[in-house]
Amino acid sequence: MTLQSCSRAFSIVAASSASSPPYVTPAFKLHRRLLLLLSPSSATLGHSFSSKTGCARSLPLLRSNFVNKSTVRGIHSTRMEAASSTVPSIVVYVTVPNKEAGKKLAESIVKERLAACVNIVPGIESVYWWDGKVQTDSEELLIIKTRESLLESLTEHVKSNHEYEVPEVIALPIKGGNSKYLEWIKNSTKD
Repeated sequence: MTLQSCSRAFSIVAASSASSPPYVTPAFKLHRRLLLLLSPSSATLGHSFSSKTGCARSLPLLRSNFVNKSTVRGIHSTRMEAASSTVPSIVVYVTVPNKEAGKKLAESIVKERLAACVNIVPGIESVYWWDGKVQTDSEELLIIKTRESLLESLTEHVKSNHEYEVPEVIALPIKGGNSKYLEWIKNSTKD
């Protein structure tokens, strides 16, 4: 049952409760049970009720219908497992003017073991403020996966080997993922 059908069921039951139906169908019995489950008095049973949506915010008794518990456990355990066997990792964005510059920079970064992997994304268009006006350029984007501890060395490497006066180096944390991949990042980069 989806949240929309939950809301519809609540509306039907609420409307049906106002006037007694001439006969009671199995669907009405189900809707009546749902109403009892979702009613404000069910808060004492560990449920919370939202008057804005007409559906419960927390339905421990029905949760298995809405959320796969093993998926939630899997996400949690991936974060925990990754944290115990890896080092803090980041994704770094660097833009380059063309494919050749991107490939040359990417190879030097990986060769120096400043990153485990660099993806080169072609065909981006950048619109930015520079020299007092709006500029537009075709560029390529490097997506660099590395250790957080290597950010300073990576930044210096990019600044020393980049054509731009002020190259983009922006880091984002990796909060979780495939623990074997995150371990590979750790093992493929220098300490």
